[in-house]
Parts: sequence; C-alpha cells; structure tokens
Amino acid sequence: MPRLLIEDYTRNGWSDPARAGDLARRYCERLEAGDILFFPACPFSFPEPNRQALLAHRQSGLKYHKNVSYQPLTGVVRGMSAADSAEVDELRRILREYSDAVVGFVDTFLAPYAGHYKLDFASYRPVEEAGRPMSLHKRNDLLHVDAFPNRPTAGGRILRVFTNLNPTETRDWIVTDGFDRLAERYARQAGLPKYARQARSPVSRLLRRLAAAPFRAVGKLKGMPTAYDRFMQRFHNFLKENADFQRDCPKEAIAFPPGSTWLVYTDYVPHAVLRGQFALEQTFIVHPEGLVTPEFAPVRILERLGGTRLVA
Repeated sequence: MPRLLIEDYTRNGWSDPARAGDLARRYCERLEAGDILFFPACPFSFPEPNRQALLAHRQSGLKYHKNVSYQPLTGVVRGMSAADSAEVDELRRILREYSDAVVGFVDTFLAPYAGHYKLDFASYRPVEEAGRPMSLHKRNDLLHVDAFPNRPTAGGRILRVFTNLNPTETRDWIVTDGFDRLAERYARQAGLPKYARQARSPVSRLLRRLAAAPFRAVGKLKGMPTAYDRFMQRFHNFLKENADFQRDCPKEAIAFPPGSTWLVYTDYVPHAVLRGQFALEQTFIVHPEGLVTPEFAPVRILERLGGTRLVA
C-alpha cells in the first residue's frame, strides 16, 4: 500500500544545495516505488486571483471531455464550454502559468528528472467527481492505473502533480496495493502472454505499424504504441471491469485537503477519485533513462513476468 510522505518545502535542508541534491534523489526513489508525496500547502506560486477565476468558471454541455485540457507545447485548450473568446484566453493564461510553475518546481525538487521527461497535458477539473455519469472505462471512481490510449509512453512513466483548489472541500481518493503486486496477481489473466508473443513477432510489429499509420497521419495517435502500451491500456480497462477486484481488494482512503498538492506515479499507484471538485493537474512522461530506480518501472515488472522485452 502506498505511503503518504508529508513534506514542507520550507525546511529539511532545501536551502542547502548539497543536501537538496540528496533529498531530490530520495524523493524520486520513493515516488518511483509507489509512495505519494504530499504538501499541505501548495509548494509553488499560484496567485489567488487565478484560483478565484477558475472557481468562477463552470463547464456546461460538454459531451466529449471529462475535463478542460491544456497542451503546454502548443497552447491549445480543449473542453472549454464558453463561447466568449476572452474567457478562453483567460483560462489558457491561467493553465499556462500553472504549468510553468509546476515545471519549475519539479525541475528543482525532483532534479534528477530535469531534461529527462516529456511535458504532457495540464488539466482543470471543475466538475464534482461524485456521481458523474461516465462510461465504465472512463469512470474515475473505479480503481485503475493510468494509460493513455492516444499518447503511448513506450515505457516512460506517468508522473502527475495535483492541486486541490477547492476552498472548503477535500478531494477524496482510495488507493490499493502497488502495480508490482497487481501485475503478479492479474497480468496473466489480463492477457500479458499474448502481448509478449506479439512483442517477439516481427510480423506482428510490422502489421501494427501499418495499421496505425493512418491514425498517426491525421493526429489521432501520437507515436507508435508498443506491446507495453497496448497491455497497459488493456490492464487499465481490465481493472475497471473486474468487479471482484473492485469489491475485495484492500483499500486505503486519502482525503486531500483544500489548498494541498500531491505528486504520484499514477501508472504504479492504483487509484480512484470518489469525490471532489475544482482541481488542477500537470502530467509528465518521465523517460526510462531519467529514472533513479528503473527496476520499479511497470515496463520492467511486466518484462520480467512476460519473459521478453515489450518495448522495441
């Protein structure tokens, strides 16, 4: 079960460059092993006017987006219901400032990762999680590990930074045993041997590249999904489909209070969001060569279990 590591960015040696390097490496190790790094107060700058502007925003009539998303590399905002271009521009500015602040924080606080990640989407989540009418595979209130169907990581790890903007209410999660234990118990049942065979087959790899080419050409697919990516998407769905697992697995509840921030590898820590409204999030895809303890990476765990490389 993941541990909640409580940190105060104003103490514990962060002002001492020599000690800060050791602390940064230690926190990378703990995150990669499945712990959650928790800050009772936001450890980077996020101006109060920005928070108030986001709390005033409401989504309405969005059929295809769970959240408002922002792509830092292009500035594109999606999932915004407002017809007012000025409001869209304001939201883009706030999400850009949040993303920039998180990047600066991660580059310092988790210094071993600097230069070894791909900056993925930021998102704003203004809708109450409890009772959201979502399809099974999109439900946030079911325990799952993250995988992105249209943005394969090729073995990179999914590090996410969350901030609860709600001024009065907690954001409530449940978590369970880490990916290593779940993979040992369920990977074969979820189809790992099939994906391992595909990874060993040059013909299968060629056919999949040909099949994916049209989707990449029109921007529906960012990169070529490896056997690892395909299995992780299957495992994400398998866990949500498995009623016995959802009912019987050990669970620990975590209530993240107003104003807090937490960091977690969501490809390793199975999690579900039961309730909460108004949160910000920034995702990083940490490249394998940037990891401090690569043996904890889900791709390495699955390759040990499957007996073959899953990323060509």
